[in-house]
Amino acid sequence: AQSCAATATARPQVQVSSRMSMRFVALALLATTAHGASAPALRLRGGTTTKSSAVVAESGLTPASRCLSTRGGGVPSGVMSKVDVPLLSYFAFWYLGNYYYNIANKQCLKAAGGAAGFPMTIGVLQLGVGVLYALYMWAAPDSRSVPSVTKDDLVKMLPVGFCAMGAHCFSVFALSAGAVSFGQIVKAAEPAFAAVVSTAVYGKSISTAKWLALIPVIGGVVLASVKELDFAWSALIAACTANLFAAFKANENKKLMETPGLKDRIGSVGNQFALTTILSFLFGLPLLLAREGHKWSEFVSLFRSNSVISTNLFTSGLYFYLYNELSTLTIKKTSATTQSVANTAKRVIVIVGVALALGESLEPIKMLGCGIGIGGVLLYSLVK
Repeated sequence: AQSCAATATARPQVQVSSRMSMRFVALALLATTAHGASAPALRLRGGTTTKSSAVVAESGLTPASRCLSTRGGGVPSGVMSKVDVPLLSYFAFWYLGNYYYNIANKQCLKAAGGAAGFPMTIGVLQLGVGVLYALYMWAAPDSRSVPSVTKDDLVKMLPVGFCAMGAHCFSVFALSAGAVSFGQIVKAAEPAFAAVVSTAVYGKSISTAKWLALIPVIGGVVLASVKELDFAWSALIAACTANLFAAFKANENKKLMETPGLKDRIGSVGNQFALTTILSFLFGLPLLLAREGHKWSEFVSLFRSNSVISTNLFTSGLYFYLYNELSTLTIKKTSATTQSVANTAKRVIVIVGVALALGESLEPIKMLGCGIGIGGVLLYSLVK
């Protein structure tokens, strides 16, 4: 009777969460498509302002405030004219997407057996959901132009695709083996791996101030690990490996975008992420078959019989794609300092929010380590 009562009370919560998730997806889709649709109308490629934007400029109002004024509503002087509504929406949906992804991903992994279940399968299929979304955006009328990349361009993008696959799949495994909050704390130490990879492999120099800023990053992760109730070496190693792949991806991506004419052939930030996702998915398929291919029929049976797995697999894949694309759009519109602060705030919100939502431990020592580590990441991002 208690089990039936618990199921009855849990079901409305799941339905409410599902409705909120679908609302987020719909709003995020509007934000990403609106970016592609509205950008060309504001400014021509050569930098010349169009007639419609010239009218807005003469009036001294932003498009949003001008729209409000035509409806008879007064616009506060110096307030609405300075508010970048699209940028604020990118920030909001980026944070929400990351939050919902971590929850849906953990629920899917847990229902499928955790680390001993199908983490590789789930990670690769999440990329597959992103591929379906990317193909839809290219096929839908007036949505997104198809990139005109060449075969040589795709070959040059292979290292980025492989590193993106490794970063994502190892992150999924880390979150399947331990608490989401702990995995996110370790992933916050990514700058330490980026610094080592950049100097040792790519010959870049890192200032002494940046090296010193890594001390609280590493110390914070160690301190958070001491009192982690759900600690697992496999989660720590997998998260560190994900950081290593992410560091290589960042360097390879920077080197890739220096290719003459490649930006023009890709066409947009959305297309770049779509191509990377497709390559990542293709790289992940052989690894899925090698590691968990012998359990494929078992996973298919679970997928068909357990709605927690099927629903959260689809939504987590969509959240992952959307929040990454929105974060790219956000970074494109902000300065380096703003990006650093935004990333730091995102880590705190996701770690604390997901821990509360999933009932994970928030031990004082763990939170202290989290604060020190993330503070070190912010310091590393700001110092020269």
